Amino acid sequence: MKAILALEDGTIFEGTSIGATGTVTGEACFNTAVMGYQEIITDPAHNGQILGMTYSLIGNYGIVEEDNESPAPQAAAVIIGELSNLHSSWRADCAMGDWLKKHNTPGIEGVDTRKLARYLRTNGSMRACVTTELSAEQAIAQAKTATALAGADLAATISTKQVYTWNGESRPWKLPNKTAGDMSNYGELAPVTCKVVAIDLGIKNSTLRALRQDGCEVTVVPATTTADEILSMNPAGLFLSSGPGDPAALSGVISTVKELLGKLPIFGLGLGMEVLGLALGGSTSQLKFGHRGANQPSKNLATGKVEITAPNQNFVLAADSLPAGVEVTHLNLNDDSVNGILSREHKAAGLEYTPAAVNGRTFGTFIDMINAAK
Repeated sequence: MKAILALEDGTIFEGTSIGATGTVTGEACFNTAVMGYQEIITDPAHNGQILGMTYSLIGNYGIVEEDNESPAPQAAAVIIGELSNLHSSWRADCAMGDWLKKHNTPGIEGVDTRKLARYLRTNGSMRACVTTELSAEQAIAQAKTATALAGADLAATISTKQVYTWNGESRPWKLPNKTAGDMSNYGELAPVTCKVVAIDLGIKNSTLRALRQDGCEVTVVPATTTADEILSMNPAGLFLSSGPGDPAALSGVISTVKELLGKLPIFGLGLGMEVLGLALGGSTSQLKFGHRGANQPSKNLATGKVEITAPNQNFVLAADSLPAGVEVTHLNLNDDSVNGILSREHKAAGLEYTPAAVNGRTFGTFIDMINAAK
């Protein structure tokens, strides 16, 4: 079945439907990662976006439900060059095409997604429509009605409605050791050493697993949770998750974080870092086409070392808007945009991307702040 991707400026990309049929709208973006398509598509930070994957072959190792970042695809639609007819992973539960149909997510294959990426890089992210039922002219008109990310409070839509303590599978993955008689695919889980509260702005399962592996018992709360409610839980620290939409639209969360500054260690990830920056007095703006991929270079200004990172970022903190006492700790070397901040006075820090694990800890900076506060 024929499918169309229409951009709001009238540009049309045609291909073949591989997922659900029908019509959806959203803001078009692209991701340059070679693998990890399942984690990318289920990342809540892609909620409501039409996602183009620039790598040419997608679906070649299938779908492993255990690896989802959320229960179902978050992208409104997925645009790819070619869908693999076979999947090779022994862990796979199903094929990607079947998975998209199961979750009523449209997809298109046969699109030159690198051409799409170049177009969005040149002209900026824009609203779009994916359809199997409308004409090109109708699809363009529909794209112009889509909700733009600027000003959109998407976190409120996808945040948990109930408080819960994370108890999902968190043991680190490992290979079996036949010589030692250990055939398990999981390592030992670190004991709990602190209790933290995480405000769910679109939190990923991998983030919750990493916090638990770092020794945190994590209580996840809705985005509407007040400062007094958080303090009543007596946490050792507060974690602000990544997620979708415009951080400046999260006025309630920003006010909550302002009230908690200095009262307990705070760490923000992605959207959470941007919210933290706003609470500290900074300002944000939308990037022209975002930072998404698995190979973005980020420089740690304290050590001079460069990390290769996998961000999913739509907005950015303005370095010159941050008040005295708030340090820029990391820079994206592609455009010198802010990737990390630190306020020693308020015991608060943030990163735009999940850091690589060091000495078995993913969020070591957060844990160190908690231990210092003790």
